Amino acid sequence: MSVQERKERERAGRERLILATARELAEQQGWDAVTTRRLAERIEYSQPVLYSHFRGKREIIGAVALQGATELAAELRAATSATSAADGPRARVSALARAYLDFAERNPAVYDAMFQLDGGLAFAQEDTPEPLKDAFAALLENLGEVAGDGVHPGVFTELFWAALHGLATLTRAGRLPPEYAERRTRLLVDRLAVV
Repeated sequence: MSVQERKERERAGRERLILATARELAEQQGWDAVTTRRLAERIEYSQPVLYSHFRGKREIIGAVALQGATELAAELRAATSATSAADGPRARVSALARAYLDFAERNPAVYDAMFQLDGGLAFAQEDTPEPLKDAFAALLENLGEVAGDGVHPGVFTELFWAALHGLATLTRAGRLPPEYAERRTRLLVDRLAVV
C-alpha cells in the first residue's frame, strides 16, 4: 500500500468517526449539542483537523443527511422486497409506509438532518446529491404503480412522501395520539393507493 493510499484510508476513517460521533451526540442530546469543539474533544483530534474534513456544522449535517438518505433507501427497498408478488402493490405500499415511519422514529436526529435542518443540500433540482435522488426513487418505485390513471407518478410520490413526513413529524412532536398510528398508516394507504 502506498503512502498516498494509507493517507486516504486514514482520512476516510477520520471522516467516518466524525460523522458517527456527530450522529451519536445528536441522537443523545440533539443537534444543538453538536459543535465542532465538542466533536473535536470526543474524537480526540484538533478542531483544525475536523475543519480539514468539514467546513462546519452545516456540512456535517449535510453529510449525515446523505448517510441517512442512503440508509432510508435501503430500508424502503428491503421492506418492499420482503412482500411477495402475490401480496400485491397495496401490501408493498403499506410496507413502504411502515418502513419510512419506523426509520423516522428510530433515527430522529438523522431524520432532522435530512428534512428539518439546513445541511446545504439541494432537493428536487439538477444538483440534488445522488443519495437524495435514490431515496426518492425508492419511494417512486412502489408508489408510481398505485398513483392512479392520469396521475403523474412523481407528483403522487411527492404527495405521499409529504403525508408520511407529516405523520412522522407530528407523531414525534406528540401532536397525534400514538394509539392510532397503525390506523392512520392504513388509512393513508387505503385512500391514496389506487389498485
